[in-house]
Amino acid sequence: MKAAARNVPEETPVALSYAGTTHAVMMASPADFEDFAVGFSITEGIVAKADEIESVTMQDVGAGVDIQIRLKDTANTRFEARRRRLAGPVGCGLCGIESIDEAMRDVDTVRGSTLALDASQITEAVQLLSKQQPFHAETGAVHAAGFYVPGKGIVMAREDVGRHNALDKLAGALSKAGIAGASGAVVVTSRVSVEMVQKTAAIGAPFILAVSAPTALAIRTADAAGMTLVALVRGEDFDVFTHPERLKSGDARDVA
Repeated sequence: MKAAARNVPEETPVALSYAGTTHAVMMASPADFEDFAVGFSITEGIVAKADEIESVTMQDVGAGVDIQIRLKDTANTRFEARRRRLAGPVGCGLCGIESIDEAMRDVDTVRGSTLALDASQITEAVQLLSKQQPFHAETGAVHAAGFYVPGKGIVMAREDVGRHNALDKLAGALSKAGIAGASGAVVVTSRVSVEMVQKTAAIGAPFILAVSAPTALAIRTADAAGMTLVALVRGEDFDVFTHPERLKSGDARDVA
């Protein structure tokens, strides 16, 4: 036996605060903090897009980082009304939620997107994401979320120790760059939980492609949103769990 020489990832407590009040605390990789703040705000329904945020500032508080997010007037008024209904911050994927109804909020619909993919593009998307994971290559211990656009490949990717955080960081990067969610597919290296589907719908993407399996609730939620959920993508093999009609003719195979 010998001592391990592999690099390991950092994780640090990250507080997401609005108008000076902490809304959520996550354990996250200390990178892409602005993307994280913008993306979390979008995928949790606090804002609709990046330009509703006035400023994002980071404060080192010793044991972690406090991200101070200031919303523009209309968004802040809307958020204050929502916050009065919340019980307080929690450190999980369902932050600041006090009721089952709030946790199972209506998911955004992506039925309006006309995007279709063929089998080779689904395989390509996952393969290309694997080449944009430098932290994972070093540590073998972080998740990635990427955005695949046909003909362009993976146009944006983010990594984090938490799968939800990686997707939030991707959402923020896409919104800041003005890339429409309806133009491509979200690709993730993790299993697909209901929160991952909710966040993908908030981005506006009609596809979520994953290397691991989905939960039953994730499948039902994707179906209700009009989203095509493709999982267990291993080379040329994959399973299509919802809305196979989005696959180009002749490619709707392995339907679960």
